[in-house]
Amino acid sequence: MTEVAVTTTQLSSKERTTTYATGSDFCRIFKEDLKSLYSLSLVLAADHETAERLFVSGLDDCSAGNPVFKEWARSWARRTIIKNAVRLIAPGPASNGVSNTVGSSDTNGAWPELPAEISALLSLSAFERFAFILSVLEGYSDQDSALLLGCTRQALIAARVRAEQEIARSVGAEGGRLADASLRNQHSVIELTFPARLATSA
Repeated sequence: MTEVAVTTTQLSSKERTTTYATGSDFCRIFKEDLKSLYSLSLVLAADHETAERLFVSGLDDCSAGNPVFKEWARSWARRTIIKNAVRLIAPGPASNGVSNTVGSSDTNGAWPELPAEISALLSLSAFERFAFILSVLEGYSDQDSALLLGCTRQALIAARVRAEQEIARSVGAEGGRLADASLRNQHSVIELTFPARLATSA
């Protein structure tokens, strides 16, 4: 009876070790999804140097962080990059509802090979850019996006609307709907800009 109980405990322990993602699992994910994860880092940061920091710190934090179920590992990697970006860039609404952190002023000319929608996204101020990326491109709920950004749902929604309007103005689309759809479809185009040296760090 005792032997059976011990065997069962050992099996449960073995199952637990294979259920959670390991550091090696995250290294593999960051290598396989290198372009996609760097793409996310770049649209959040709006500059290559900060994007590289977000990518590398995301890998480090995932590898050394709390246990995560294997099936959640890929989404956890993206969420970790987002949380690090929020902490590093600190986007947030000022008292008048407009972002108190601006994006790169020369973004529009920085990557001429990118589609107009993505260039417009990168030129947004930080709070509007984050609100749009989290709730539109990454598909987080308004509540979850607001929690991640440390703002109210109303501030998040207002920032997203401003982002949609600005992107729409930049690309000549009405209401931002065409811009939203194009950004979803062309989000991977930004992968063309990832630094090759990151392939050796993942």
